[in-house]
Amino acid sequence: MTEIIVNGIEDLPRAARVFLDKRGDASIIAFYGSMGAGKTTFITALCEALGVKDVVNSPTFTIVNEYRDGRGDSVYHFDFYRINRLSEALDIGLYEYFDSGSLCLIEWPEMIEELLPEETLKVQILTDDARTRRLLF
Repeated sequence: MTEIIVNGIEDLPRAARVFLDKRGDASIIAFYGSMGAGKTTFITALCEALGVKDVVNSPTFTIVNEYRDGRGDSVYHFDFYRINRLSEALDIGLYEYFDSGSLCLIEWPEMIEELLPEETLKVQILTDDARTRRLLF
């Protein structure tokens, strides 16, 4: 198990770089954490570390946003918080995204748990206090 401690917002760029170095070759990454744990904030830091120039925000209503990293490769950002049925995830072509080889960053993966491929890297974000988060994977 790997643990990364994030000591406040100002520590996010470092934590994102460390995470990207330690994730191995995982392209499907599921972020678990309570509301307000910092899933979107950490995904934003990851995108910035990858060179994404677009504004990164949670695709709560659109389910998926596509960004381009510094090399021009696609990065997909999913938020499954508002889906009610697994068919909603399938209707957007979920497996096409997963099979693309592009980086797929997922918020609220518990809503589609049974659709996640076996090779999904599962990351738990724990809230220690108002400033400190721990990432476990």
